[in-house]
Amino acid sequence: MSRRAARPVSPSRSTGGCPCGLSGSYEACCGRFHSGTGAAPTAEALMRSRYSAFVRGDVPYLLRTWHPRTRPGRLELDPGMRWTGLEILGATDGTAFHTTGTVTFRASYRGGSLHERSRFERVDGAWVYVDGEFLD
Repeated sequence: MSRRAARPVSPSRSTGGCPCGLSGSYEACCGRFHSGTGAAPTAEALMRSRYSAFVRGDVPYLLRTWHPRTRPGRLELDPGMRWTGLEILGATDGTAFHTTGTVTFRASYRGGSLHERSRFERVDGAWVYVDGEFLD
């Protein structure tokens, strides 16, 4: 199922790194998607940017990148939640050549982790989150 090997990462606010764990600054990575100056080119990039949005509490971005068919009317984040790392376990499709894709990941938080296989689709050319299946 998976085309990619697991890549554990952890957010680093103190070093200015992006919460999604990729090298480079937040502004050069997920920040450009959050600000609207860029669009995630793949389903995995969107998933990483949504993780970063959860870390940063960016509800407008989360709602904007949710499929209209499954988007909730509102979203309230737990202010006590502290996300501590992201591990991409695999991805299927979700590139410039696809209209759908899945990303399997583990997002760690203080006291536990969330293991999910998320589904993504393109709407008007942009990747959006559809829904996810909890694993484990």
